[in-house]
Amino acid sequence: MKTIKMLKHLLPVLTVFILSSCATAPPTETHDGLVLVPNTRFAQVFMRPGADLSSFTAFGLTPCEVAFRKNWQRDQNQSTINLSSRVTQEDVTRIKDRLGAECDSTFRAALEQAPPYTLVEQFSNGEHVLVLRPAIINLDIAAPDVMAAGRQRSYTTEAGQMTLVLEGVDGTTGEVLVRVVDRRRAMDTGRLQWTNSVTNQAEARRMLNRWASQFREGLDEATRKGAQP
Repeated sequence: MKTIKMLKHLLPVLTVFILSSCATAPPTETHDGLVLVPNTRFAQVFMRPGADLSSFTAFGLTPCEVAFRKNWQRDQNQSTINLSSRVTQEDVTRIKDRLGAECDSTFRAALEQAPPYTLVEQFSNGEHVLVLRPAIINLDIAAPDVMAAGRQRSYTTEAGQMTLVLEGVDGTTGEVLVRVVDRRRAMDTGRLQWTNSVTNQAEARRMLNRWASQFREGLDEATRKGAQP
């Protein structure tokens, strides 16, 4: 049931990502009526015409959803000779849970830094509450650290990539007012290096911190001026 609910929320997001990936330029308008607006912080920002984020007095934060790149697990296992080193569904779930928790804490910390925003935990029927709904999609880890017996090392020049999709939803009407889409790749060192759960987490944390900082800057501007983030 949880998986079905997650897919329902991510379907519009995945549609936008697929369309923008296949085209030379992102769509100027989404299927749900959001319009592409100029932005220097993120690759794509879509807003509902007439939306004014400065009218919201409180904010909610939903748990971050995480989705791997299509066929990621299959592709990882096809290139692995050692059966004990194959990625299991348990590995997939563990990585998603860990990244989701890291995403939650990073964005919450950004909202709570001085001067803090008013965060509420119950916002299903809340007037003047902007619900922030983050998601990590197209997660592609080049060398995952699986729960296998024995010592093993994976070498790669980069840790992978992931895409942030962050929606701002009117807590009363349920309308999506703003959607941020931004893909980032891990730093490419140009030389082989040992990649494990520690280095993967460090790269993910670096990208999440950058996203959260940029979003906080944009939200500060939007709530003061009624402009797009």
